[in-house]
Amino acid sequence: MSYQTEAMTSQPQMTVTSYTVSHWSSDVCDCCDDCGICLCGAFIPCILGCKVAQDNGDSCCLPFLPGAMIALRTSIRDRYRINGSVCDDWVIMTCCSFCGLCQMAREQKARS
Repeated sequence: MSYQTEAMTSQPQMTVTSYTVSHWSSDVCDCCDDCGICLCGAFIPCILGCKVAQDNGDSCCLPFLPGAMIALRTSIRDRYRINGSVCDDWVIMTCCSFCGLCQMAREQKARS
């Protein structure tokens, strides 16, 4: 039996992918920054919810599913690499859902 030994000539390389984390372009209570979105969110939020969902690549029916607006907010936050957590999304969409919906719409408008 003969054993051959080979000298290692290179080390394995590790690739690190980095990305920047951003913030929402407007605060959740900045509803009056865009009067059109604000009025739509106040008087016909189901239409605004459908538009936000469609602009995110989701079904127009998404806003009518229980808990789906929290998932939509999380999806938008992940897409734009916005700092936050699912818990933050839950609090916003549970306590002030209309303001959260308007914030998502303003964010999509600002990034398009």
